[in-house]
Amino acid sequence: MENENKLSRRNLLQSVGAAVTVGALGTSEMQDRPEAASTPPGGAGGTPRVLALIGDRYHNSDYIRVSLDRLFGELGLPVDYTTNYDHLSRSLLAGYQLFVCFRDGMIWPGGYLGPDAYPYEQYLENRSDFPKATPKTWITQEQGEAVKDFVAAGNAFYSLHNNSHVSLSSKSYREVMGGAYIGHPPQRPFKVRVVRKDHPITQGVQDFMVNDEQHYVTYDKDPNNIILRAENIDGLSYENLGTGSISGWAHEYGKGRVVFTAVGHNIHAMWQAEYLKVQKNAVKWLLKNSG
Repeated sequence: MENENKLSRRNLLQSVGAAVTVGALGTSEMQDRPEAASTPPGGAGGTPRVLALIGDRYHNSDYIRVSLDRLFGELGLPVDYTTNYDHLSRSLLAGYQLFVCFRDGMIWPGGYLGPDAYPYEQYLENRSDFPKATPKTWITQEQGEAVKDFVAAGNAFYSLHNNSHVSLSSKSYREVMGGAYIGHPPQRPFKVRVVRKDHPITQGVQDFMVNDEQHYVTYDKDPNNIILRAENIDGLSYENLGTGSISGWAHEYGKGRVVFTAVGHNIHAMWQAEYLKVQKNAVKWLLKNSG
């Protein structure tokens, strides 16, 4: 009897695990199909729906999804995730009110598991056998215009961390996103300061410390839209750009709204308590639930 009970429990757990796996795969397949765009706008009871394009060579989609699950879960918003950058289109965006992008602008068609991926690359005897890791940009002119028109029509766009890099390869994307990537030093501690205390996104938010990549970016629009700045309080600079950098902005574009926040290379930074407040306030502001 004891063995039968153990077997039954084991079978039950396996059945539950199988069900969860099927459910997860079903969701993934649905969200990545182009026809998923036929889903009518809004979730149950008119709840806004979120589409998140995530993950790249340097940013594993697992930690991003776990981070954003907490954010949108606490806000009670349904979110569909995809890593299929090539599916980004007007038709895919049509069923959503908020587009989140947390990935850079590069793909690596030739692969990138070359010597640069190994800590002891100097010991490889066949270095010449590895192809040179050469990135290409993925965003097309049509995709950039799709995002721009999506926001201009009254929807929202939340650009996170390294997503400013996409603006380097798309004029339309940069126009709506508002700025572009410059570079960053290795992960290190720095302080994020609130510079627009009157903005709805920064309400209740205190300056905070993170151990993260301090991204240096340029902002093309009104400087009054900048809400956060980062500062390495140890006096460490990046190239000739000094110790400080822009770390967040918010602006309106057409009938819609755009937010960029630069923190986010690891889950510890994403879940820093004050930064999580920023993210929640940003989503509310983007969806015009606040301010």
